[in-house]
Amino acid sequence: MARSRIAITGLGGMCGLGVNVPSIWEAMRAGRSAIGEITRIPLHKTKIRTGAEVKQLPEVEFDRKRLATMDRYSLLAVLAAGEALRQSGLTVDNVNTDRIGAVVGTAIFGAETLEENYRGLFIDGKSHTNVFAVPRSMPGAPASQVSMVHGLRGPVFGVTSACSSSNHAFISAIDQLRLGRADVMLAGGTDAPFAFGVLKAWEALRAVARETCRPFSADRDGLVLGEGAGMAVLETYEHAVARGAPILAELAGTGMSADASDIVAPTVEGPIAAIKACLADAGLLPEDIDYINAHGTGTKYNDRLETQAIRRVFGSHADVLSVSSTKSMHAHCMGASGALELIACVMALRDGLIPPTANYREKDPECDLDVTPSTLRERKVRAAISNSFAFGGTNAVLAITAA
Repeated sequence: MARSRIAITGLGGMCGLGVNVPSIWEAMRAGRSAIGEITRIPLHKTKIRTGAEVKQLPEVEFDRKRLATMDRYSLLAVLAAGEALRQSGLTVDNVNTDRIGAVVGTAIFGAETLEENYRGLFIDGKSHTNVFAVPRSMPGAPASQVSMVHGLRGPVFGVTSACSSSNHAFISAIDQLRLGRADVMLAGGTDAPFAFGVLKAWEALRAVARETCRPFSADRDGLVLGEGAGMAVLETYEHAVARGAPILAELAGTGMSADASDIVAPTVEGPIAAIKACLADAGLLPEDIDYINAHGTGTKYNDRLETQAIRRVFGSHADVLSVSSTKSMHAHCMGASGALELIACVMALRDGLIPPTANYREKDPECDLDVTPSTLRERKVRAAISNSFAFGGTNAVLAITAA
């Protein structure tokens, strides 16, 4: 029995680069980095001073009383989902609501809510927390809020697998569609990690860059945290065609693996397995891929291992692949990164443009790929893959092809 093809019919996003997909893509095309001084929260005694913030949120289009029940990471997801639904042209009503669901990934939790409540208890001497502290901070909250605001009564749940959360959400959503549990799924990821406790925890890991994120550059010294959300409307190809939906691209294949090795140090074998599984699932050969949106965090270890994985999977074709890390611009938005990178892949396919790796300065012989340094490049893109490799050794890779 043939598998259902999966169409992408709507995209929504927000991050430091912009509060919708057109503004995000415009910034990516320009190679403009959103990384700068963190200004939205008190930094107290933390050495981390830079990140990629969403400076100004758009006005909400739902009952403002619901905001009291939302942490920032849920709000970002809800807003991105609204944009994706509008682009898809899908109207949710009593006839179809039971056949539309949502899967939203997150790497952390409602950090803003927990920070506010812990400071209240331990510093300000309060005797109780906010009544919504638990439902605001639970990892499944963004998916629940997306379903409530947009009226989705199909399969709804959250997933969490660190930096691979978005890609695992997409894969889970595809499963719901192919199992016949839904006709349409909203999927993606969200995170808002700017809270003092979270920053101090990352400071202890010594993985954060002193200044900015420089993936694959010889002088790279770490990742930079960002906040944001990305959502996509996914549906079976037949359903999309039947309702006359705009088909932006096809989510052609997926691959997953686990390193089963170390909680923070990746292996090269795990990413290799995930990329190979993705190509096989999509029915693509290595030479069919024109663009790779790399995991590309900007750490010495990760970028070197990802280069090795790409070379071992693609062989001589690696020399003609276009590769870039858009984390150099929107930073590492944790559970949202994969979703923002899906947006970059879809737009690269549609516009024939490879977004650059910004902030790149020096060639590294151990990262000897064409990483599209500094400025975008025109190139016809027939197929792209998006890599996500996470703490815990969980790997998830997507293949996106032209519609």
